Amino acid sequence: MNQIRFIDLFAGIGGTRIGFENACKKENIQCKCVFTSEIKKHALKVYEENFGNHIIHGDITKINTKDIPEFDVLLGGFPCQAFSSAGKRKGFADTRGTLFFEIEKILRDKNPKAFILENVDGLITHDKENNKDKIGRTFNTILNILQNDLGYIVNYKVLNSKNFGLAQERKRIFIVGTKTNKVNLDEFDVKKSILLDVLEKDIPPIDSPFTKLLLKHYSIEKLYGKSIKDRRGGSSNIHSWDIELKGEISKEQKELLNRLLKERRKKHWAIKKNIKWMDGMPLTEDEIKTFYDVPNLKIILDDLVKKGYVRYEHPKKLIEKDFNGRKHKIREYDLIKPKGYNIVAGKLSFEISKILNPKEITPTLVATDLNKFVVPSNYGIRRLTLRECLRLFGFPEEYKINVSQSKGFDLLGNSIAVPVVQAVSLRLLNALK
Repeated sequence: MNQIRFIDLFAGIGGTRIGFENACKKENIQCKCVFTSEIKKHALKVYEENFGNHIIHGDITKINTKDIPEFDVLLGGFPCQAFSSAGKRKGFADTRGTLFFEIEKILRDKNPKAFILENVDGLITHDKENNKDKIGRTFNTILNILQNDLGYIVNYKVLNSKNFGLAQERKRIFIVGTKTNKVNLDEFDVKKSILLDVLEKDIPPIDSPFTKLLLKHYSIEKLYGKSIKDRRGGSSNIHSWDIELKGEISKEQKELLNRLLKERRKKHWAIKKNIKWMDGMPLTEDEIKTFYDVPNLKIILDDLVKKGYVRYEHPKKLIEKDFNGRKHKIREYDLIKPKGYNIVAGKLSFEISKILNPKEITPTLVATDLNKFVVPSNYGIRRLTLRECLRLFGFPEEYKINVSQSKGFDLLGNSIAVPVVQAVSLRLLNALK
């Protein structure tokens, strides 16, 4: 096998292609990409700049398989939002989920020697019939199609980029298949790194009222690894009241907010109110007095409402509504129930959501988080640069990404870990030999 022709579907910015080409180079195999498909405009711009101005086809659903040249290997990191815990997990009910069937159509019509597919690890358990099942109905459908309908010998495994030399926790399922041999996906060599290994030097810090408040209350080292949100507690979390973001408050008010944050999640309040439990129940003044009874409690609470730390609202009941012929469960205010005090807890309400620890690895980087993750820099904190993000995904130093930071974060948050693709591709090439 001296030459391999491959196609790059849902190509993004070409991470899968780079990993596969690197593997071919290691095995002294010539390879050629004969077909590319990608729909996002700013991804096309980056892809063309790095791989040449050749034809990139758009919407895969509108492509006739007759127009795809003959090829040996299909590469496809098909859209994952339909199966991701970060999305609504509708699976095949989501139009993005049905894109797997476009892959099936191409495999059926072109009958290549092999394929490498990639997706979020949630794909395995999506739509389980029973909680004890190891795989869900969605993944079972995919396996049946690949193995029984199309005749491939299939293997799959969840692999974590942190074990392949990247300073990022990123678990993804890789599904591989050939017509002749089972691809071994066990016992890869483990390589480790930390965030500090990829950070650039002398990048100016963010100078904003929010960062000034953070640094007024915490030293740089005390910020390492901290999340900033009002939804949860714990020693690794900073709340808006810890830095007095919405105005100065007393020590007593801080203590009350910390107690309320935990108490509002307890299920016995839902039983008492005769309402389906919700994660964050508004509590009345009398209910709060049972765990925090101080003089002038109502004055203290109303002051927190005025400053925006607390909301005075009815609890929400769980109801079923019909949308386009389908039943959906939603929450809406139960106006019969008395109002109570609740923490104002927007998930993405702060300028910064996490300060990364340079001595550790990053959590999974997704498009919605990248703009809100920061790292220590020059006596301050700053956002990651696009070059640092490229390194966290294993892209080569010569890779070009000449788009705005926001567009770059969007592309990288949906990208793939290049070294993991390379390792999987090497195993696939060995199986094809």
